[in-house]
Amino acid sequence: MVGSGLDRPRLPSRRQPLPAETDFQHRIPTADLILICVKPADAPIILATLRNAGLRRDTLLISILAGVSTDRIESLLGTENPVVRAMPNTPAVVGEGMTVVCAGSSASKSHLDRAERIFEGVGKCLPLDEVHFNAATALSGSGPGYQFLIMEALADAGVRVGLPRQLALTLVAQTALGAARMVLDSGRHPAALRDDVTTPAGCTIGGLLMLEDGRIRSVLARAVEEATKIAAHLGSSTSKISENAASHRAGSGSSH
Repeated sequence: MVGSGLDRPRLPSRRQPLPAETDFQHRIPTADLILICVKPADAPIILATLRNAGLRRDTLLISILAGVSTDRIESLLGTENPVVRAMPNTPAVVGEGMTVVCAGSSASKSHLDRAERIFEGVGKCLPLDEVHFNAATALSGSGPGYQFLIMEALADAGVRVGLPRQLALTLVAQTALGAARMVLDSGRHPAALRDDVTTPAGCTIGGLLMLEDGRIRSVLARAVEEATKIAAHLGSSTSKISENAASHRAGSGSSH
């Protein structure tokens, strides 16, 4: 695994103890799989570092760089290494992640299958055409952020009507978990499930009308649309200057 921004090795997780190192270059020549987890702007530096550290041509590279296409990675790398692009999300830390993957030009089905098996260990993983990756980044990659905001707002609403805060938060979180499970397990459309709980002249329809008055559908759609645009720009933000700087820095580092 290759990361950036680490000032010192972090303590291993209790759930899955793993060693963490900031000096990884000596391990590159023997690695058969490398997971690249850096900021998109750091892609030129990291890829040049891998190449100059003795990267094997058969080493599988799995990238979770938001907005950075497999073509871009292959171009920056300058080798024919198999590349798989992935977009996971933060619920992976509790085994409920949602990840999509796609293969680069040199990656085979076996490479893609291997990546899927890795991410299925922390949730659900689906193959996806790369043309849809920025949209998936905006929807499922950024999605937990939207859900957390919605849950926070609902919990605040519970406090507003007299519930203790922790109780309100528990009610909201468990309700969201249960509703999500119903959608996944039943195969029914969310609108049909919503109708089941919406009785004539009841409190649910009253609350739903207030949400519709607040244009909740269009607000959520605009949020995903804006995040999709930003994801598309992340991959193109690295300039030729940064690529040249990356080659210089990586080359200097390999000479020591």
